[in-house]
Amino acid sequence: MKLFKSIIIFLFFAQTFAQTPTLTLLKGKITSQIKELNDVNVANLRSESTTTTDKSGNFSMFVKVGDTLQFSGLQIVTKKAVITENDIAKQLYVQSLEAKVNALDEVEIKQYPNINAVSLGILQKPAKVYTPAERKLRTAGEFHWYSPLLIPFGGMPADGLINSISGRTAMLKKELAIEKKEKLLLKIEYLFKEEYFLENLKIPKEYLRGFWYYAVEDQKLVDALNAKNKIMARFIFSDLATKYLEFLKN
Repeated sequence: MKLFKSIIIFLFFAQTFAQTPTLTLLKGKITSQIKELNDVNVANLRSESTTTTDKSGNFSMFVKVGDTLQFSGLQIVTKKAVITENDIAKQLYVQSLEAKVNALDEVEIKQYPNINAVSLGILQKPAKVYTPAERKLRTAGEFHWYSPLLIPFGGMPADGLINSISGRTAMLKKELAIEKKEKLLLKIEYLFKEEYFLENLKIPKEYLRGFWYYAVEDQKLVDALNAKNKIMARFIFSDLATKYLEFLKN
């Protein structure tokens, strides 16, 4: 009878131990979009044991079937995974992790037109805005008789001397003059209708553009146009038109 009880007890504990999952050394690797895979924390929530991945994302840990592993780190989204028999049977357990995206708060850029270099006391008056032709001319440099003497002291770029000798500065001055005249022609078209020249001043249509080029050579008219003084410009246009029509007759 005692032998029978002993056999029953032995079979009970044998079955219990057989049903208890055994510890297995799990060799794993993480993959992610981030470049640095090291120092990702891997925690076994059952045994409370932890480890970290190396620079290649590899790690190892003792686990049982049913254990929950938690993966966490500064650059990844925390993830939990339950270990299955298939996971333990694998030679390498691979877990893919999502990279953490840090969303930045929306930044509203406000413009303060009253705050500038002049209002802050940096400049006494607004800085001049140069046109493309003016910038080219400034870059080329102006040449004076004393300019070569200033080169060692940084008073004149060597480019200025080279450009003056090669004639490039003179060419850029011509480009600047043409640019200024084109702007004046645009002002004329903006301030005056074509009918004013054709009907009031009696300028033939085929000579209208030529009259404008003729007129912008007059400095008084240039000053009136730049000041947007239409009344003064009309008086000057009238006088110039008389002279231009006389020129056409001859």
